[in-house]
Amino acid sequence: FVLSPGADPASDIFKLANKVGMGGPKMKFMALGQGQGPVAQSMLEMGAQRGHWVMLQNCHLLPNWLKTLEKLLEQLTNPSADFRLWLTTDPTPKFPIGILQRSLKVVTEPPNGLRLNMLASYSKVSEETLARCPHPAFRSCVFVLAFFHAVVQERRKYGKVGWNVRYDYNDSDFAVSLRLIDTYLEKAHNNGDTTIPWDTLRYLVGEVMYGGRVTDDADRIIVETYMQEYLGDFLFDTFQPFHFYKDSQVDYSIPERGHRDVYIKAIEAMPGIESQTPEVFGLHPNAEINYLTTASKTLWKDLLDLQPRSAAGSGGITREEYIASVASGIQAKQPPLFDLNKLRKELEADGFSPVFVVLVQELERWERLNVKMNKSLVQLKKALVGEIAMSNELDALGTALFNGQLPDMWRKLTPQTEKMLGSWVLFHERRNKQYKAWAEEGEPMVMWLSGLSIPETYTAALVQTTCRRYGWPLDKSTLYTKVTKYTSASQVTKRLKDGCYVEGLYIEGAAWSVDRMCLERQPPKVLVQELPIMQIIPVELNKLKLAGTIQVPLYITQQRRNAMGVGMMMPADLDTGDHPSHWVLQGVALMLNTDA
Repeated sequence: FVLSPGADPASDIFKLANKVGMGGPKMKFMALGQGQGPVAQSMLEMGAQRGHWVMLQNCHLLPNWLKTLEKLLEQLTNPSADFRLWLTTDPTPKFPIGILQRSLKVVTEPPNGLRLNMLASYSKVSEETLARCPHPAFRSCVFVLAFFHAVVQERRKYGKVGWNVRYDYNDSDFAVSLRLIDTYLEKAHNNGDTTIPWDTLRYLVGEVMYGGRVTDDADRIIVETYMQEYLGDFLFDTFQPFHFYKDSQVDYSIPERGHRDVYIKAIEAMPGIESQTPEVFGLHPNAEINYLTTASKTLWKDLLDLQPRSAAGSGGITREEYIASVASGIQAKQPPLFDLNKLRKELEADGFSPVFVVLVQELERWERLNVKMNKSLVQLKKALVGEIAMSNELDALGTALFNGQLPDMWRKLTPQTEKMLGSWVLFHERRNKQYKAWAEEGEPMVMWLSGLSIPETYTAALVQTTCRRYGWPLDKSTLYTKVTKYTSASQVTKRLKDGCYVEGLYIEGAAWSVDRMCLERQPPKVLVQELPIMQIIPVELNKLKLAGTIQVPLYITQQRRNAMGVGMMMPADLDTGDHPSHWVLQGVALMLNTDA
């Protein structure tokens, strides 16, 4: 079985084993991992002799042992007629060809769309299972759980607006959560409790089962919000019926309590994936545009990588001539380096103020980047005319310049960005302009955070400076943010005493109303909007009391945060007139720069 995200064939294999009389002691299984090779080998040899079914899961985690497995299978001369070997693996180039050639390959793809996903979940729920729990709320809760299971999988389609990290939810999450609901509702019924233990169910399903896979804080809040929205006494409110989502065309709601077939018919009546709207998951319709745009960009990027290396550039010039002209153009725009020794002396005279320290550290990183750029471009031009050998690094640099992409050797030294080469060069020039003004005229009244290599150091310096001024404990101080009415740095005439003004922030998943000074729904087809100038103000923790706000993450780029936690800068406070859960499910976030 070749695995795909959200698919787990183990339960189906166990059911098949029981059906054909190979369950129980005749079914041997184990998950492969470090040091598990000898155990798997003995299980395989015993199974071949005694006619067992043997299932080895996650073979991709032990690729070196697979060569041993291939030899073992070749040495099996007279296995029992009942012996079967089941292997599950992620796609990997290290899987031996010999095993693949003598195997039946099966790919289990997770269902696509809410309707198919829920049908797949209900295919594993029999009428006997539903009838086993006497509590009248059980059947409705199973439907809600199936809907939730489908929603958390379908959000993956919408990229970073859906989840920061793609989680591989599978059938085992649904099956165990179903047992938990069964157990607690049956216990409540037997004890004569009229109340359902919603808090316990929300915690076990949302925090333990589904939340147990979640590694990102923002994603964990999304799961918690779904639990609050989907599980509660409001499910059975007769005066205000519950709807997952309802508009003039569709109505996602819980069917009346009845036989399993009633729920199957209700699911089959749901719209297919072609007419499914992101609003069902709490997202804005723009999320569909975002998904299609990302897919198109990925396609074009792959096509660029596939183009022939001997292609001529515009005007009939050769590939090498085109790369040389791009390199010369970038060299002509390279700024002169700063006098760091002079700045270090000024820093010492200034008493090592935190903000001045940040400037010196930023310029040190800036110098490393520019030196690397100049050196690599000079070497590339020499390699193009044959004066020096073309190394792998220089070849990758030339290919990136030809394709209009930011070279990897520069990307390592520049602030995190998803920009293409043309827009990145403009970004680079604007960074130089800010550094020059900062070094010559002092700290800017309005800081462009996107231009800093490590913007967190600047906000930390603001807190440190304020704590020194007022004698606050550093570990009991924090930052809060306030969006202003200023839309341009030229409108700011006075520096903040504590904190700073920042510009160049963007908001995704929502829009900002300049008139009402709060969050509002995105206009159609506007995926990202520039935020007005924002204040970042240090404050003592015990004095911070906010009302009518929501805390949203501020990321470096539109790629947000990855599975390693890289990409998050700080939380930001935004005013809102709507319930926070609305914006949580919309995937609202701020970012320092876009990929445009």
